[in-house]
Amino acid sequence: MHWKRIVDWLGEHAPVTGSELRTAEDPAAVLALSKETGLVPPEELRTWWSVCGGTANLAFAEVLPPFYTPIGPSDSLRSWRLKRGFWPPELDSEAGTPTTGFHPMWLPIAFDGCGDALAVDLRPGVLSGCVVEWDRECHEMVKPEWTSVTEMLDQVATALEQRSRLGHCEPLVTHDGRLDWRTG
Repeated sequence: MHWKRIVDWLGEHAPVTGSELRTAEDPAAVLALSKETGLVPPEELRTWWSVCGGTANLAFAEVLPPFYTPIGPSDSLRSWRLKRGFWPPELDSEAGTPTTGFHPMWLPIAFDGCGDALAVDLRPGVLSGCVVEWDRECHEMVKPEWTSVTEMLDQVATALEQRSRLGHCEPLVTHDGRLDWRTG
């Protein structure tokens, strides 16, 4: 799995960031998330959450560019609850289409500490399951960032292994062993 590639790379090159990550949560956390939100995480997200539980106490580990820390299902539910106040007035739209507000059919998968989020878009349509970036300040999502969680993890792993750009970001390891995504 691509997550193992990322964790292995972090262990070798950015151990401080890697040490912040925790393994899977209790599977009951995914059930609680599904029960409250009415959303069923896609298989690939459940697979990722089976090996990645985010970080303890929401510590920063900016593994996903440009500055996102993965979260597990419990923190996803907390984030989803907090974003209820940002739900758009118009809910009838297809996956991957631009929207203002945080759609209730999105499951948060990463945070940046400023209210922005990466989320899996579970609205119906051909792009159902895509990963979107929600900008809290602008209250909008413009376009999907990745077509799936699998594509996201593969592209991040490849960018780390090859020390190559991913979009407008390039991986950099700080002198103290943290991963940082240089933008520009």
